Amino acid sequence: MTAGTAAPPAPESGRPPGPAPQRRAPARVLLARPELGAVVGAVAVFTFFALVADSFLRPGSLSTVLYAASTIGIMAVPVALLMIGGEFDLSTGVMVTSSALVSSMASYQMTANVWVGVGVSLLVTLAFGLFNGWLLVRTRLPSFIITLGTFLMLTGLNLGATKLISGGVATRSISDMEGFPSASAVFASQLTLGDDVRVRVTVLWWLGLTALATWVLLRTRAGNWIFAVGGNGAAARAVGVPVARTKIGLYLGVALCAWVSGQHLLFTYGVVQSGEGVGNELIYIAAAVIGGCLLTGGYGSAVGSAVGALIFGMTEKGIVYAQWDHDWFKFFLGAMLLLATLLNAWIRRRAEATR
Repeated sequence: MTAGTAAPPAPESGRPPGPAPQRRAPARVLLARPELGAVVGAVAVFTFFALVADSFLRPGSLSTVLYAASTIGIMAVPVALLMIGGEFDLSTGVMVTSSALVSSMASYQMTANVWVGVGVSLLVTLAFGLFNGWLLVRTRLPSFIITLGTFLMLTGLNLGATKLISGGVATRSISDMEGFPSASAVFASQLTLGDDVRVRVTVLWWLGLTALATWVLLRTRAGNWIFAVGGNGAAARAVGVPVARTKIGLYLGVALCAWVSGQHLLFTYGVVQSGEGVGNELIYIAAAVIGGCLLTGGYGSAVGSAVGALIFGMTEKGIVYAQWDHDWFKFFLGAMLLLATLLNAWIRRRAEATR
């Protein structure tokens, strides 16, 4: 080294030489979250009904809102994962009813402990999900067509089998059968937190499923696979992602949650109407879309779908507490779906522009 030339400074201990890693600004991190639009929408809906409905903020009213949201959210979460994986399921609404019907009729016809019917229902409902997933990967038909066919088959099966076995459009009551109290405690009980506050167990199911789905998406290899197959299935297959197994697993997850919802439906009332559930599949999809899921796949979050379900619950019960005509409910849901989709698209463009 020549005289008068300073030696280069030594790097700090533990840090390799070169430019220091740049940290993303908090605003960029926030804009990149898929559920941001849903959270903004949820705050707006909550504030609106808090101002126009005097009883909306009462503890009992809020617990009712959470219950309404949970019955949607239990299904919206797996539907969101399926949409992130690039697929749809139009049979979810009637699959919930099918699960309840199988459990009820199996228990009643076998005069067995109701837990036997619950177990049979689990196997049958998972078989429905396996059928959807297997047919999708074997035929490569659009999931819209496959699950529309399943929707129509289950709709007819629910009604036809119930009439054949029970002699009517509803099942026989199983509320006096052995095991009903314990099953009701698992799927349909209420937790009393105060004189006017009762939380249904479905809220715990909903929060637990949301936490589990979030962990799977963000902390496991399976979560990477879900995003990969939804973003570009051919590219994912080329790098070794088990595309078929991932999609079948997603349909099995939807079926599992349909079983949970079906058992709640049965053990809340003791009987099941065979025509229930038609149209609910669109509500589950709408909650996922409001929560930030893209119809093209590869983008979204479980938390966003849970917030979307909360928006539905607040709207449904907020209209009641405001003493408005409930016939306007679907109008408000459609308007929120459009607004949320536009807001999510704007946020996503802003996030991409700031990268």
